[in-house]
Amino acid sequence: MEILAFGVQADEKPLIEDAFPDPYDARCLDVFLNEDTAPIAAGYEIVSTSVNADLGARVLEILAAGGTRMIAQRSTGFNNIDLPTAERLGMTVARVSYYSPYAVAEFAWALALAVNRRIVRASTRTRDFDFRLDGLMGRDLHGRTAGVLGTGKIGEAFARIAHGFGMRLLGWDVAENPACMQLGMVYVPKERLLAESDLVSLHVPLMPETLHLIDADALRTMKDDAILVNSSRGGLIDTAALVAELREGRFTGVGLDVYEAEAGLFFLDKSLEAVEDDTLARLVTFPNVLVTSHQAYYTRDAVGQIAGTTAENVLNYRAGRRSENVLVPRS
Repeated sequence: MEILAFGVQADEKPLIEDAFPDPYDARCLDVFLNEDTAPIAAGYEIVSTSVNADLGARVLEILAAGGTRMIAQRSTGFNNIDLPTAERLGMTVARVSYYSPYAVAEFAWALALAVNRRIVRASTRTRDFDFRLDGLMGRDLHGRTAGVLGTGKIGEAFARIAHGFGMRLLGWDVAENPACMQLGMVYVPKERLLAESDLVSLHVPLMPETLHLIDADALRTMKDDAILVNSSRGGLIDTAALVAELREGRFTGVGLDVYEAEAGLFFLDKSLEAVEDDTLARLVTFPNVLVTSHQAYYTRDAVGQIAGTTAENVLNYRAGRRSENVLVPRS
């Protein structure tokens, strides 16, 4: 049986192909699933998708009309999938509910350290043989306060690294994580966390309740010299409000691996095109902002786990088994 996988990066391809045992075979495409590319899936019972795929009602209807009966999403997030429509069409939907939390947590720290110590600016200068230190001064994180919004597996991994730096820990979540509390984390209301933290890192899922969790009011609550990091979902931050605060000269640094309007941009080469997104174009001009293209998960360990779980989800679907990864069960 052949599975059609959309949005596969070159580095991912061998890991995905190797994950499926005989007689299964993964046909990997580098194009992303949307209304224009959905007809390619005609005749494929199982389609695997990336987090930036468009799985709205219209795309699902095209897939179902072509014979697709299962969506195997290669990510934890699933806000891009119209689950009620999938259920109406009798489609099974599964995701990867778990993969290495260290991949994302370590990358979040890479962003925090890079903006704090002006690594990108320093590297650009030395390439031009400019070895001045003007404008490169950072600050010790030891003894300062790290605020972790979302203390699940990734938030806990981030907190452990912060603890290693000798930072005071504040947390906010719907449920307290005992492992984080053992590190000395104190759970506080979001407003207090934002007001007291020198470093704020986001590790919560995107859902209606968390859309623009960091809005204009939240940003104004933060310290003027705080560092803000988002390696979770772009919609957690009101980007227009963030740009407005940055224009006022606020924040030591902002590290973003995600962007709320990243669909159709991230994972693609847009270097020869005019950027139509004025907000993103303005955002990347700030010297204290570092934007990367949703790569926090992108380690061989994490992608290997994602590929393996995706293959397992397919095998379970074919065998009629159900796991915790299933969002819409087989009808």
